[in-house]
Amino acid sequence: MTMPEAALQGLHSDNPSVRLRATMAVGTNPDKKFVGELIERCAVEPEFSVREMLTWALTRHPPSETVPRLVAELGSQRTQARSQALHTLSKIGDRRAFPAITETLLADADEEVARSAWRAAVALVPPGAEPALARVLATQLGRGARETQLSLSRALIALGEAMMPVLEAAMRHSDPGVRRHALATEQLSRDPEAGFEFAIGEATRIVALGPA
Repeated sequence: MTMPEAALQGLHSDNPSVRLRATMAVGTNPDKKFVGELIERCAVEPEFSVREMLTWALTRHPPSETVPRLVAELGSQRTQARSQALHTLSKIGDRRAFPAITETLLADADEEVARSAWRAAVALVPPGAEPALARVLATQLGRGARETQLSLSRALIALGEAMMPVLEAAMRHSDPGVRRHALATEQLSRDPEAGFEFAIGEATRIVALGPA
């Protein structure tokens, strides 16, 4: 059995250590015939460390081979396929993929997919498109638990000054959860060392006090 054939077989082993080694071998010796297998494995791989290695292996291949196939995965019915494709696109860094990160993906019902979409959009946004992206991201303020809210806050903060108009509008929103998240994001942008829990605590106190 040749090394490529052994690696392909290893990708489907029941042993995660074997899958990890096989993926590393593919990434070390990139060949475009592996791309489809790597992407398909991303959609079903249960082990985080192996998924990260799959992403690394894909980044070792030419974007011309990987990006179109990853973009196609964004329409998959499988949540992990969408999430992992977004994650891998963010690591490849080819801004030609940005238009494929639609408002639907940015508001995906699955929180892991949505979070992956936020990170990918911020990583790939072309110069000048930051304000429009900030407006879409702001529609998700108040969503989810702390981990999800922190992910969104980080994405907005990464957009720099483009986030300020939407945060200022969100601070006057009728929904107290949206106001609290917007206030916490603004606080975190000014004082990242304070941490998100402190920022949320301060925002909760301010919202509870109501209008001055």
